[in-house]
Amino acid sequence: MTHPKMVIITCAVTGSIHTPTMSDALPITPSEIAEQAIGAAEAGASILHLHARDPQDGRPTPDPTVFMQFLPRIKQSCDAVINITTGGSVKMSLEERLAAPLKASPEMCSLNMGTMNFALYPAADRYKNWKYSWEESYLRDSDDNIFRNTFRDIEQIARRLGDEHGTKFEHECYDVSHLYNLAHCIDRGLFKPPIFLQLIFGILGGIGADLENLMFMKRTADKLFGDQYHWSVLAAGRHQMPFATQATMMGGNVRVGLEDSLSIGRGKLARSNAEQVGKIRRIVEELGFGVASPTDARQLLGLKGADRVKF
Repeated sequence: MTHPKMVIITCAVTGSIHTPTMSDALPITPSEIAEQAIGAAEAGASILHLHARDPQDGRPTPDPTVFMQFLPRIKQSCDAVINITTGGSVKMSLEERLAAPLKASPEMCSLNMGTMNFALYPAADRYKNWKYSWEESYLRDSDDNIFRNTFRDIEQIARRLGDEHGTKFEHECYDVSHLYNLAHCIDRGLFKPPIFLQLIFGILGGIGADLENLMFMKRTADKLFGDQYHWSVLAAGRHQMPFATQATMMGGNVRVGLEDSLSIGRGKLARSNAEQVGKIRRIVEELGFGVASPTDARQLLGLKGADRVKF
């Protein structure tokens, strides 16, 4: 009897896109981030993708001291792989974005594979009353946002985190060009297989959430990376679960979480990250696949192990 393919579920717990007004479930304080991350791990997530927020007003922060208020607690409470953002938010410099990962030396970090427009402003029209004064302008002014990762930035991240800390990357590809950028970086020796791709759909500025685009991105990855990669899919907002389901059926892995979508179904806000993880876990298992444990994920992705981080 053959064993079912094991699907890695990543949970992106808070991110820097959604603001506190949008959902009471969005974790803001270190304690809330820790609780929701641990809950997501217990529900079946083997990788936890983490950002930090200012505990006072929920705005994204790169401050390592805030990260250190939840990273050790999560590590002590579950075995999940902890994956720290190097994207931070579009408002942060590269040095700010790298501050927490360089201090924490995690097993994994996210890594955006290119520079792009990154816009959230259409969301601002849905809300009249804001919990905090920073939120409305943060969203409305995003029509002028560029998320920056030049080839030089990517090389810095690869050398300072990859070479010096043994950190592996969740290569976030928001467009077809990002796959070619990654192939170029592999040719230069910056990254070594197995590569972990996160194919991202539905961000304004990136590739649209059309299933044809998922098929094309997958075919392009096959052409560029052969059998030397693992892949996962996330889609923004209402596309989250349909794309995760499609990726599962295609033999891929999945990412859910309140960073990517605040909903659990049409017109219904999720109560927690764990609720989204539980839903995709049920779908994965109903389709006849297994859910990867953190040990499975570490083995598959060639990670250095939780004993070699600095938190």
